[in-house]
Amino acid sequence: MATPITVSITRIVDPERAKEVAAWARAGQDLLSASPGYLGSGWVRPDPDSEEWHMLYRFANASDLEVWEKSPERAWWVASALGMVEHSPEERRTGIEGWFDEPTTVEVIAPVKKTPPRWKQMISIFIVFYPLSLITNWAIAGFTHDWALPWRVLLLVVIVSPIMTYLALPAVTRALRPWLQRGLK
Repeated sequence: MATPITVSITRIVDPERAKEVAAWARAGQDLLSASPGYLGSGWVRPDPDSEEWHMLYRFANASDLEVWEKSPERAWWVASALGMVEHSPEERRTGIEGWFDEPTTVEVIAPVKKTPPRWKQMISIFIVFYPLSLITNWAIAGFTHDWALPWRVLLLVVIVSPIMTYLALPAVTRALRPWLQRGLK
C-alpha cells in the first residue's frame, strides 16, 4: 500500500515583492492541482510581515510526487521565481505531523475583487427601486387603501424584494456594468 508523502518547503521572500510572489504561489498551486496523485497544498506565513513563506503539498505516493518533480511545469514554475524568492532545502514527511503543526497565522491568498464606489451602487439601486416601488404602490392601492401603513409596506416589500433581487437589479447591473467598473483595476 502506497504511503502519502508531504513536502515542506520554506521560501524567503522580499516583502516588497509579496504581491508578485502571491501570484506565483497561486500559479504553482494551479499546476500542482492538475498533477496525478495530488492531495492538497497550502501556504502559511508566520505573520504578514514575515519574509518566510512555508509551503506544504501532499501527494498520494512517492511515484506521483516524482512525476511532479520531474515535470516541465514544475521546472518552469520554480525557474520563474528566480530573483523573487530564495529556495531552501525541502523536507519530506510520510506521516501527518506536517499538516498539524499549529501556525501563528494562516494567510489565504485569493484575488481581490474590486467593487464600484457606494455612490454608483446607490444610483443603480435607485434606478430600479423608485420605479418598481411606484408601480407596485399604484397596483396595490385599490385594495390596500384602508390597510394600516405597516401592512401596506410589508406587502410592498414582499412583492418588490424578489423582483429586485432576481430580475431588476441583475438586469440593471448588467446594463450599467461598463459605468460601474470604470476606474476599477
